[in-house]
Amino acid sequence: MRLPSPYSGVFRGGATARTGPHALPLARIKKIMKRSARDGSGGDGAGARMISCEAPVVFSRACELFVAELTRAAWDATLEGRRRTMHAEDVAAAVRDTNVFDFLVDVVKAGPSDDGVKAGDGEGSVTPAIGVHGGMQGRRL
Repeated sequence: MRLPSPYSGVFRGGATARTGPHALPLARIKKIMKRSARDGSGGDGAGARMISCEAPVVFSRACELFVAELTRAAWDATLEGRRRTMHAEDVAAAVRDTNVFDFLVDVVKAGPSDDGVKAGDGEGSVTPAIGVHGGMQGRRL
């Protein structure tokens, strides 16, 4: 007998669509979707004013699957290095060795970089995006 998955009732509407087992906050996803649509990535540049309740749920699940797959590939690289602690080099190796993550090659540089970030064992280094360096850095309270 097939058991229902946790997301099997998500699209039936009602309370399940809003209170399902989501790892990411749906309001934050909706805010990012509206902001990115306003930046002109839409066809006419007008942006999205309304987003259906199903769209953030789908994006949340897609993000969960993406992070799980990247983590699995990085863990495989960690085990190949005979370690039990995952490092940034393992994530870089996973991006470099897996064709699915080719779109991240520009974000993850192979080898030591010029900005002072050292690669652990020469496999690669991860360069953080702008504004990721220190959480509250540069903000006034």
